[in-house]
Amino acid sequence: MIPDLHIENYSYPLTEDRIAKYPLPCRDSSKLLLYADGQISESVFKNLPDFIDSDSLMIFNDTKVVPARLHFKRESGAHIEIFCLQPVEPAEYVQAFAATSSCRWQCVIGNSKRWKDDILHFIDPSISLRAKLVSKQAQSGVVEFSWDEGICFSNILDLCGQVPIPPYLNRETEAVDLERYQTVYARIKGSVAAPTAGLHFTDNVLEGLGAKGIVTDRVCLHVGAGTFLPVKTSAVAEHPMHREPFVVKASLIRELIENKRQLIAVGTTSVRTLESLYYIGVSCIEKGKVEDVEQWAPYQREYSYSTREALQAILDYMQKEGLEEISAGTRIIILPGFKFRLVERLITNFHQSESTLILLVAAFVGEDWRKIYSYALEHDFRFLSYGDSSLLSRSNK
Repeated sequence: MIPDLHIENYSYPLTEDRIAKYPLPCRDSSKLLLYADGQISESVFKNLPDFIDSDSLMIFNDTKVVPARLHFKRESGAHIEIFCLQPVEPAEYVQAFAATSSCRWQCVIGNSKRWKDDILHFIDPSISLRAKLVSKQAQSGVVEFSWDEGICFSNILDLCGQVPIPPYLNRETEAVDLERYQTVYARIKGSVAAPTAGLHFTDNVLEGLGAKGIVTDRVCLHVGAGTFLPVKTSAVAEHPMHREPFVVKASLIRELIENKRQLIAVGTTSVRTLESLYYIGVSCIEKGKVEDVEQWAPYQREYSYSTREALQAILDYMQKEGLEEISAGTRIIILPGFKFRLVERLITNFHQSESTLILLVAAFVGEDWRKIYSYALEHDFRFLSYGDSSLLSRSNK
């Protein structure tokens, strides 16, 4: 049954001065809130390895943010901002980034009322990047990009695009964001928002985890702009979740099947990927194929399959199809009442009031989310993407 929740019950008083507008000079000097069994304490992120058991398995999201915000101008002089969300033709990220003359993307269009049927030119005339509106729905649409340079679209974005920092920072992208709005382990291009829990990690912290014998592995979920969308309806059941594509390797599925370690997810994107695997496994059991995970799948029925059975079904499917990785999409929404099947601890930042990410935290720690956020407010923690971090242990209630 879909939980009957109202978003105004997941609110807290976040004032503008508590939002971290810029990152700290050192990534791992951010504060770290620690929560387990109803108890709260704090430390500094560089000490994270001290609080992770040596028999833990830690999962990172190695997606890489692309400079997806582009500025064009009409012949009339009007400026149009185009924010690339996901590829349409080719539909796969790898092929779209590799395109050398044209491609189509679903985009958010700023100042869209000023754009009619004309072809836009990139604001710097030395680059021959053009934009044609293929279709339009309100402030979004499908845009066809074309260029003469003979280089791949990934390079075009590097030349022309800006890093799309979150709108709640209320400032323009600056030089510091090019490095700091990216994790040190980012590898696969595709996100338009950073998996911000990972922004605190440094090589020293990663080395400290390794020295302790903590096993690490990676998934890749490309974070969409929908991560910033507020819940606009009082009834959470009326909020539509956006699709985000993810890739998981067979080696990780094997590791999860055999895992006797405590599973720690770095960031809500890693949680959504890992917990989606159970429902992918159900699809493999019942339909013999991998299907996207729909928003309300966890709540619409009881599932009798064990986590191990679901994961084994994915692995059997991959072996039958000769696959070393699976690609799918997830619209999963994690709310109070969700049954966690894999993740036991979570590293995450402090999220916006009345957001789907607050709902996820509330599902993970129960009503203690209020105590956690009150503590952070009272002890001068910094909030949102460039803010401080927390290490949360799942509530057993």
